[in-house]
Amino acid sequence: MHKPIDMAGSLSRTALRQGPAPVARRHVLLAGVAAALTAGTTWADLADIRERGSLKVALYRKHQPFSDGGSHGVSGTDAALAKALAERMRLGVQWLPFDAGENMGDDLRNMVWRGHYLGYGPADLMMQVPIDRDLIAQTRQVEFLMPYYRHRLVWLTRGAPSRADLRSMALDGLALAAETGTAAAGALLGYGGGRFRDAVRLLPTGLDAARGVVSGTWQAAYVTQAQAEFALKGLANAGDYLVEPAALPGTPPNGWAVGLAVKSGQSLLSQALGQAMKGLLEDGTVAGIWREHGLTLLAP
Repeated sequence: MHKPIDMAGSLSRTALRQGPAPVARRHVLLAGVAAALTAGTTWADLADIRERGSLKVALYRKHQPFSDGGSHGVSGTDAALAKALAERMRLGVQWLPFDAGENMGDDLRNMVWRGHYLGYGPADLMMQVPIDRDLIAQTRQVEFLMPYYRHRLVWLTRGAPSRADLRSMALDGLALAAETGTAAAGALLGYGGGRFRDAVRLLPTGLDAARGVVSGTWQAAYVTQAQAEFALKGLANAGDYLVEPAALPGTPPNGWAVGLAVKSGQSLLSQALGQAMKGLLEDGTVAGIWREHGLTLLAP
């Protein structure tokens, strides 16, 4: 199972095409006919959603603090944001929580543009989708829109090591933690030719790694800022902890942005979602949702 938000190293960095090759006039005319048919389909799709009265939203299970779907319902920042988007469009919500597949392409196929072969999905909208140039170029069946958050990797510590020690990687003799299978874990294990390999504990999630620092089980965790902040939420002594941004070799120096995804060709739906998201960002609703969950909204 891939890590749904961990884009470091998961996609090749190939250049985008500079533009389409010349086409014959007959092909242009055929393209115009196809576009007209697509426009009709787009209108029907949005009309169907409005007639249904609800927006089908796909989000990850067990992906706190952004989403978690279980027997007690759906929660997290992405769930709250999706609900706000639907309300702005005067719609209800139908949740489609799902487990991450082998890669992002599987998730987009199953939840956005085709649906799972077992009959689950597709949704009208998927949350927490990387806005990545190569992923966009490779996935023509999907429209990526409205980035709303930027992930970045940080160190979470308390007491020692200091900020200077973290920046110089003076971490010998300390117990460290990271989420298994992520670029963060790979970078930490491989740093300096494996200098800290024996000191790294690998946990099922970055939140587990961060909570180990809070419990005093280890001295430092290399996790996302959201995981670090969520682990500190509600702590009376949260100010005693250090959250220090750090991009180790092999991780994205500027983090990675996430946004929304809908099936290609649904221009009216994407326009409605774009207008709703724009309003929620401008009036502070999105930042408010992040604050309620103990998080800082990092601009994409």
